[in-house]
Amino acid sequence: MNNKPPSIKSAHIVGPLRVSIDWTTGELIEVDLSTQAVAPFDALLDPAFFNQMQVDEWGAGLDWPGGLDLGSDRLYQLCREQAGLPTPEAFDAWMRRNSLSLSTAAESLGMTRRMIAHYRTGSKPIPKVVGLACKGWEAERRS
Repeated sequence: MNNKPPSIKSAHIVGPLRVSIDWTTGELIEVDLSTQAVAPFDALLDPAFFNQMQVDEWGAGLDWPGGLDLGSDRLYQLCREQAGLPTPEAFDAWMRRNSLSLSTAAESLGMTRRMIAHYRTGSKPIPKVVGLACKGWEAERRS
C-alpha cells in the first residue's frame, strides 16, 4: 500500500513504553508501545532494555539490542491511530468501500487528484479534517 513510509528524524523516550517520534512529514507524534509488548517484543517491558532504543541509521525504524526492531511503517500507523489521525490504509479502505477512483474521491472531497494520491499512498500526512470529511461524506450517502 504505502510505497515508502515516512522516515524517523529523531525519537525520544518519554515514559514507560512511550516514545515521541519526529517524522520526516513534519509531524511530532507520541506512541504507546505497550500494545506491541508481546513475544518477542516483551523484552521492551524491561526498562533497562527499553532505554537502549536507537533510531535506525536510515530512519527506517527503532532498534534495540539483539536485532529487535520496529519498522517505521508500523510505527507511523500506530502513531496516527493512537493520535486519532487518519491512516493511508483507512483512506484507501474508504475509497475502495465506496468504489471511488482518484478523480471521484478528489471531486467528492473538493481536492486535487494529486493530493488524493498522496493521501492514499501515505506520501503526505492526512489531516484530521480530511478523515472527518470522509466519514461525513459516507454518512451523507447512507441517508
